Amino acid sequence: MSGHSKWSTIKHKKAKVDSQRAVVFQKYSRELIVAARLGGADPAGNFRLRTAIEKAKAAGLPNDNIKRAIEKGAGAGASENYEELIYEGYAAGGVAVVVEAMTDNRNRTAGDIRSYFTKYNGSLGATGCVGWMFDQKGVISFDKSVDYEKLFEAAINLDAEDITEEEDEYKVFTSVENFQKVVEGLEQEGFKSTTAELTRIPQNTVEVTDENVAAQVMKLLEKLEEHDDVQNVYANFDISDEILQKIEG
Repeated sequence: MSGHSKWSTIKHKKAKVDSQRAVVFQKYSRELIVAARLGGADPAGNFRLRTAIEKAKAAGLPNDNIKRAIEKGAGAGASENYEELIYEGYAAGGVAVVVEAMTDNRNRTAGDIRSYFTKYNGSLGATGCVGWMFDQKGVISFDKSVDYEKLFEAAINLDAEDITEEEDEYKVFTSVENFQKVVEGLEQEGFKSTTAELTRIPQNTVEVTDENVAAQVMKLLEKLEEHDDVQNVYANFDISDEILQKIEG
């Protein structure tokens, strides 16, 4: 397994710079609200909420914000009624894009997302048009201070699918169904992850060599990520670092 997509790598680097932006805090707050609404306010018995809390804390979301979001989701006071939606389409150059959103107004969200695709020479398609090009997986990341051999052995014993070494971390990949078991099993073995999340990994990538097309792809993805209602964006492009430096410069 090749690991995260190019876009996933780029946006994780951006997150280190953009973590204090209000829109980022709002995304984590919405996930906390929905997780608490669906599974209750006790993270000990709600795995989705527990992982949402850990991700929110890692992103710098203040504890008071986390507490308020959980209380909203659990029904203390007025609670936004968010629904989870998936949008699929193509960016410029035939790049497949999947957008995960949480919204209290699906008409507003759909209109905004459609306009972004159109503006940057893409097209929003029907549900299922590109989703099949991505494999849904659990990804658990660890700092390289952990013992790789011991991590490898523990992960394999828990039926993880793959383990890879990235530039500055190790990543353990699981099926969606086995995600919670592997996360909790590794914790019990003493391995503390830096992040644990469900993601979509492209089966194949589309190489973008035209600088103008690459710029349109990146602008679309960045615009989508900035939208308040968008939680995650996945894409199957491969753009060289040289072209990325040119269009970002």
